[in-house]
Amino acid sequence: MALPAARRATRLIFLVSGMGMSTWAPMVPYAKARLGLDDAQLGLALLAFGGGSMLSMPFVGWLAHRLGNRTVIVVSGLLMCAALPALALVSSVSALVAALLYFGVMLGAVDVAMNAHAVDVERLDGGRLMSGFHGLFSVGGLTGAALISGLLAAGVSLPLAASLIAVGLALLVLWLRTDLLDDAPMPDASPKAPLGMPHALAWLLGLLCFASFLAEGAMLDWSAVFLRDFRGVPAVSAGFGYACFSVAMALGRLFGDRFVGRYGPEWAVRIGAAFAAGGFLLVSCVSSAAISLLGFVLIGLGASNIVPVMFSAAGRLPGTPPAIAIATATTLGYAGLLSGPALIGFVAHVSSLPMAFVGVAALLVLVGLSARIVKR
Repeated sequence: MALPAARRATRLIFLVSGMGMSTWAPMVPYAKARLGLDDAQLGLALLAFGGGSMLSMPFVGWLAHRLGNRTVIVVSGLLMCAALPALALVSSVSALVAALLYFGVMLGAVDVAMNAHAVDVERLDGGRLMSGFHGLFSVGGLTGAALISGLLAAGVSLPLAASLIAVGLALLVLWLRTDLLDDAPMPDASPKAPLGMPHALAWLLGLLCFASFLAEGAMLDWSAVFLRDFRGVPAVSAGFGYACFSVAMALGRLFGDRFVGRYGPEWAVRIGAAFAAGGFLLVSCVSSAAISLLGFVLIGLGASNIVPVMFSAAGRLPGTPPAIAIATATTLGYAGLLSGPALIGFVAHVSSLPMAFVGVAALLVLVGLSARIVKR
């Protein structure tokens, strides 16, 4: 297998995953209106998506180790695509929950297997590639949301728009399957990996991912609320804060491999955590909407390479198959993404949202102080 083809295929699989996930975002208000859900009911239904991903990840790590990352990527990628039209057509709350659970399981499977595959490609290449791979995921996130929004604005029906994107992504997965590494272990050459017993350092890396994903969740769920309630930004413009964060994160990841290669993974995490923590403090302590937007940019740039470096380090741990170590880190990371906004809401309730952001900054400082764990 040619390494350049494997690198390209890995980048595009990350793009597919990002597009698949983000295609759902513009569909949410349609599902809410079609099923007549209030905010609380919708919130409970949406838990099925993240819950499905978290529940599948530990098992998928073992499965990818046994069957090979390529097999899991291709099968789960195709099954993920099939979920998009279903999500556009569900006609009951139970069907929505089932579809979201299924979608989350398949997306989680792709997530674990593609990161494990990325570790293999990075190891064969000998350079730093993980941040660039995650950069394509971020680009896919922006592209998928923009694409389905554009189709809907052009008058295409929601089921047809979702189906067109699903077919396109599925064809791309099928086209890439021969370029992915054929990494299935031989039955007599690879001992069975014990379930649920990854290296202890994988758990610590997962906890650091928890903090970083929590910061991302804070931006996703609370940045617009913060700008509206504490900086006087109109509700129609409050989403611009998350846009600044997202674009900065994508750019930081696209240029992250060069940065990590120059300064090393340990200092990349230290510097990134410092930037992100500084961004949260800037947002919290300076009463200016423009400065808050600058803070969101710093958070995006700072957090952009922490998780890719952690995943790369997890995949290189001795004594634990990469897929299983990455599944551990990913599961804990997703726990931060899912529980983080609720934890921030609790802290904001007992104190204030700016103080909750200060607490996130403190967690990021701890990430920076723990960066020695990724030193190779």
